[in-house]
Amino acid sequence: MVASLDGFIAKRDGSISWLYSTDHYEKGVVEENVEEFLKTIDCYVMGSRTYEHAVELSRAHGWAYGNTPTVVLSRRKLPAVNDSIAFFDGDLNELVEDRLRCGNRSIWVVGGAAVVRDFIRLKLAHEIRISIVPILIGEGTPFFDQIGREQPLHLKDVTAYKNGMVELWYEIKA
Repeated sequence: MVASLDGFIAKRDGSISWLYSTDHYEKGVVEENVEEFLKTIDCYVMGSRTYEHAVELSRAHGWAYGNTPTVVLSRRKLPAVNDSIAFFDGDLNELVEDRLRCGNRSIWVVGGAAVVRDFIRLKLAHEIRISIVPILIGEGTPFFDQIGREQPLHLKDVTAYKNGMVELWYEIKA
């Protein structure tokens, strides 16, 4: 997930115009090859609003998730943009344990905040990777929206990039 320094993943109106940094950090590293990283993901899970936003962006940039299986959590009937999209309305434990774990080593929860919250609460998430954009947007959709409990984490890695973004990679402790 990508968030502003003050912890928001979208502005109040849902826009993400602030998402890309034009900052420069001399000591930072060049961003990793996104295509290589995406090859490590076996399946995506996202909420319906994240899906709708991705569909909107795909009109100009193509479907960002390629042919990788993608599960959209929704109670609404939504159109699939390709054959790799499946929709699910049910128990998340059942989804992960019965449908996704077999054959998938890397399940990437794309968002949004409610989906992330539910995966953490149900102990279905094992790691959190968050890239912080060097901007304060003041208000909007918080990344961690009322998790409802304290959750210890273990820092696995930190990467500072040339564009001023910082990636924090945490393991979720049991």
